[in-house]
Amino acid sequence: MRRRDRGYRVVTRLLAFVLWPAAALVAPRRGRHLACQWALAVRFPAEDLTGLSPGTQAAFAAARATALWRDGVLLGLTSGHRDAGEQERLFAAEVRRAGSAVAARRRTLPPGESWHVRGRAVDVRPREGARWLEVHGGQHRLYRVYDNEWWHFEHHPEGRPPRLPHPGSCLADAEQ
Repeated sequence: MRRRDRGYRVVTRLLAFVLWPAAALVAPRRGRHLACQWALAVRFPAEDLTGLSPGTQAAFAAARATALWRDGVLLGLTSGHRDAGEQERLFAAEVRRAGSAVAARRRTLPPGESWHVRGRAVDVRPREGARWLEVHGGQHRLYRVYDNEWWHFEHHPEGRPPRLPHPGSCLADAEQ
């Protein structure tokens, strides 16, 4: 871990501790959770959880508060909900880059298949946060679903989905 990253981690956790008394006044039973959300909002000011399903938003907020409070690990959001138009643009750009729709599906999916469009997928950072979420995410029903994307997690309240090699693979591909 780089010195700068360690510094962000320490300062964000310290800020959560400092904010805890005020957060406890605002939300007596959820003071630690709220203090973590406030501290993380300072650390990651450009994050936007808008558009995530209520369950996904709650699961991600709980996971990141637990990561920070219990283990001192930062868990940031790189990308959450995407509207169908944005997902289509990402897919079209990947088709141009990769040369075909089949090749593009190894890295991104069209809007009708993307869990980002459904508001049930989050791309996280930094790597340390993703490692934490891979180990502890099941407690919050957040699971890494693709071998080739360390940053991509999906909210599955029904339980752990099968792990796939990449976004364009299907269960039949994974079982071979």
